[in-house]
Amino acid sequence: MHTYTGLIGAVAVALTIHSAFLFIKARFFSPIRNLPGPQGSSLIFGSLKKIAENDEAVTHEQWVKEYGRTYKYPALFHKNILFTLDHKALNHILMHHYVWQKHDASRFHFTRIVGPGLLVAEGDHHKLQRRVMNPAFGPAQVRDLTETFIDKSMELKDLWSSRIIAAGGTVKLNVLDWISKMTLDVIGRAGFNYEFDTLKENGESNKLAQAFAAIFSDLDMEKAKFQPWTVLQTLFPILRVLPPVKIPGLDGAQETMNKIGKELLQESKEAIKNSGDDIRNLRSKDLLTLLVKSNMSGEPSHRMSDEDVLAQIPTFFVAGHETTRQEFNSIFLGTTWALFALVQHLDVQRKLREELSTMATDNPTMEQLNSLPYLDAVVKESLRLYAPVPHVLRVAGQDDVIPLSRPVRDKKGTEHHSISVVKGQTVMVPLLALNRDKATWGEDAMEFKPERWEKVPEAATSVPGVWSHMMTFLGGPRACIGYRLSLVEMKALLFVLVREFEFELAVPSEEIIKKTMIVQRPRVKSEPEGGTQLPLLVRISQKD
Repeated sequence: MHTYTGLIGAVAVALTIHSAFLFIKARFFSPIRNLPGPQGSSLIFGSLKKIAENDEAVTHEQWVKEYGRTYKYPALFHKNILFTLDHKALNHILMHHYVWQKHDASRFHFTRIVGPGLLVAEGDHHKLQRRVMNPAFGPAQVRDLTETFIDKSMELKDLWSSRIIAAGGTVKLNVLDWISKMTLDVIGRAGFNYEFDTLKENGESNKLAQAFAAIFSDLDMEKAKFQPWTVLQTLFPILRVLPPVKIPGLDGAQETMNKIGKELLQESKEAIKNSGDDIRNLRSKDLLTLLVKSNMSGEPSHRMSDEDVLAQIPTFFVAGHETTRQEFNSIFLGTTWALFALVQHLDVQRKLREELSTMATDNPTMEQLNSLPYLDAVVKESLRLYAPVPHVLRVAGQDDVIPLSRPVRDKKGTEHHSISVVKGQTVMVPLLALNRDKATWGEDAMEFKPERWEKVPEAATSVPGVWSHMMTFLGGPRACIGYRLSLVEMKALLFVLVREFEFELAVPSEEIIKKTMIVQRPRVKSEPEGGTQLPLLVRISQKD
C-alpha cells in the first residue's frame, strides 16, 4: 500500500515539475511569444475556457478583430498555439504534410477507436495507405454507388411518408437521428456489401450495427475523452506505456467489429479470386472489395497488411458517417445542417424544390445530380457556413519557417513576413473561421446565400482547400479522400427529401445550439437530456 501511495506521489511531483517546465518554456522561450494575442485567464487552461464558452470559431473571430489574422493564444500550461487565416501560411502547412502532422493527442484517441487506419497514419505509412485506397474513391466508383445513395434515400422517404399519413398531414421528426441511420445503411452496403438494416421498422439491429453504435456513440466518445486517466495520458505521453482506462462495452464492441471485419475481408478476397483479372466480374463493387483489389494488384512491398486493411473498416464508417470533412467527414451532419439552413430560409427551400421538380426521373445518375446548379449551390453554401468539423490541429515535426501573404507586427513593433517555429509548435487550421472569413467572402460571409456561388469572390480563389475554394474537406495530400462520395450522397439525400417534403423548425431557431465533440452537432437548448437532435415539422409537399 505504501509503495502504491509513494508511486502516486512520485508521479504527481514529476507531472508538476513537467507542467512548470512547459509553462516557463512557453512564457519565456517560445519563438512566437512576441506575436500579438490574448492573455490566458487560467494558469493551467490558458484561454481554452473562454473558447469553450462560445460556439466554435466565435472567440477566434473576435480575436481576429483585436489582434489581426495571425496571432497566438495560450492553451494548456500556457503553451502557445499559432492561429492564422493567412492563405499562404495555411497552404504551406497543408502541403508540407511530412513536416506538419496530426496532433499526437488526436492520434492517441483515434488509434484506440479505429486502429492504425488512414485517419491516424502519418508519413510513408499514410502515403502507402492513401495510394492503395485512392482507386476505391475515384469518380467511376462514386458513379456506381449513386444508385445505392438514391435507393436508401427513397427508403427513408417512404418511412417518413407513412408517418406523415398516420399523423394526419404533419409529423415532428428528429431528422438527425433518421439521417444518421440512413447513412449508416449506405456505408454498410456501399462500403462492405453489408446490410445494417437500421431503417427497417421493428427490426433488431445486428451485431456489427450494435458494435458501431457502442464505439462511435456520443456518450462513449465523451467517456473515452474525459476520463481523468485518459486526460493525463493525453497530456503526458510517457503515461501511455500503462494501460488505458477501460470503457464499458468498448472492448467487446471492438472485438465484434474485428471478427466481422475479418469475415468481410475474406469474402472480398474470395470475390476477387473468383472474378479473375476483370474487376467488372466482381460480385459487388463495394469499397472494401475495391480496396482489396487495389492492394493485391500492387508490388508486395507496396501492399498494406491485413491489419491495415481491417483498420479501414472503422475508417470507412467514420469517413462515410461521422462528418463532412477530412478527419471525420460526415454526410449525415452535412445534410442535417443543410436542412437547418433551409428551414430558416424558406424561400431558398422553395426555389430548390422547384429546381428538383424539373428532373424527369426519380432515380438520377451522378451526372444528373451534378447538373442541378441550385442544388450544387445549396450544398456548397451549407458546407461553407456549417462545416461540421470546425478546426484541426497540426504539429511541426521539425523547425520550420511559415511564409505569410500579409505581414504581422509583433508586440515590439517588428514586422514579420514569415514566422519561424520550432519542432513541436502547434498550429490551429481554422476550417470554419476561414469558411466565413469576411476578408475572403465579403461582409455577408455569416449569411446563408446560395447565390454567392454564381460568382466566387477573387479573394476566395487562394483558399488552399481541395474543393470549391473552401476548407470543409481540408486541402493538400491529407485532404478528405472520400469528398466526392460525400458530396454525391448529400446531393442524393437532398434531392429525394426536399423534392418530396416541406420542412419547418419544430422549435424556435434560437433553441438550436451547437455541441462540438470533434464535430458540430445540433442540440435543443431547453432539452439537454435529449442529446444531439434537430426536431423538424415535416409534411408532404403539395404538387402543382
